[in-house]
Amino acid sequence: VYIVTWNVGSAVPPDDITSLFGPNVSDGSIDMFIILQEVNSMINKRLKDVLFSDQWSELCMDTLSPFGYVLVASQRMQGVLLLVFSKICHLPFLRGVQTQSTRTGLGGYWGNKGGVSARMTVFGHPVCFLNCHLPAHMRNLEQRMEDFESILQQQQFEGGTATGVLDHVVFWFGDLNFRIEDYDIHVVKCAIESSKLPLLWERDQLNMAKNTESILEGFMEGPLKFPPTYKFDVGTHTYDTAKKRKPAWTDRILWRLRRTGSPVPTHNASLQRIQHKYQSHMGFTISDHKPVSSLFSLQFPFRVGLPLVELQVNKEWCKASDATVRFTVASTYQRSSWDWVAIYKARFRHHKDYQAYVWAKGEHATQVSFSEEDLPRDDCEYILGYFSNIMNSIVSLS
Repeated sequence: VYIVTWNVGSAVPPDDITSLFGPNVSDGSIDMFIILQEVNSMINKRLKDVLFSDQWSELCMDTLSPFGYVLVASQRMQGVLLLVFSKICHLPFLRGVQTQSTRTGLGGYWGNKGGVSARMTVFGHPVCFLNCHLPAHMRNLEQRMEDFESILQQQQFEGGTATGVLDHVVFWFGDLNFRIEDYDIHVVKCAIESSKLPLLWERDQLNMAKNTESILEGFMEGPLKFPPTYKFDVGTHTYDTAKKRKPAWTDRILWRLRRTGSPVPTHNASLQRIQHKYQSHMGFTISDHKPVSSLFSLQFPFRVGLPLVELQVNKEWCKASDATVRFTVASTYQRSSWDWVAIYKARFRHHKDYQAYVWAKGEHATQVSFSEEDLPRDDCEYILGYFSNIMNSIVSLS
């Protein structure tokens, strides 16, 4: 699982962000990409994005779909944007996809601050990706903790045993806005320049709060071996010369394996988490923040590996009568008259990026057929997907 967090402000996306996703983006070794962008939350900008789809989502899909990654979930709350991508082959085993958002700006009325999340079961195990944009400034430590606690309390998911965020394996990340206390700006910059970062770790508000705040119990973070990622003069690698803000590690990625006494049976000690990388990407200069990424392995004690629906289909369609899809459903699968079977190009971007679809209606139906006028005309490779309305995800692929 590869996670990226970046507060880009009002910046226009650069032409190429491939390097943001690490050197292995093209070899298929990454199973899931989770991307968080803090973007412009001004009203006129949001209206444009609603009308034309936002540029950052499009760029991420343009970058990742050629390598075989599909957008599984997205959630936008004004300026906070969360995107979850997966390798195509994993889609049938990412189930129960739900998203949530909690506003905390202006006392809960404005979504420039708050939290957005996406949860799902991954091969049978509940996982939640929680992004937060917490209040700024040194003095607002207490408000940051209160907002985080409020987000955890308000975000509840439907169905299953994992209803709260902490009932999942949690990845918590974003512009958390924690600052470096006590030292003045000259001491902080001197420590950065002389590579004495451990001196600053000790006075980092989040590190200190982990020892005193019960709400942070169980949350872990790798060592901050990269310089503070805020605040830079835009277009440079130089820390803030205008307002002379003290550099800080505002952009963070943490994880938590489980809530003690969680009702979810799969939350046991044999679930392993390994963090391979935790780094900043200092080459990007379009924002006053630098992007931060982390690469994790999740090793589950077992995996649910059988699809809920199996598709049987001719490998090659030469005439309209070939365009029939037979399917069998597992006894545990709950069908809906709003389920559908779709034809996708082999490198599709998201579940609605189909060439054609047909409703899988009828409680006992075992096949669907595409009409000749619905069939795509391009001579290329396609893939069939069965979309579950109840589970809000593709549950089978040909």
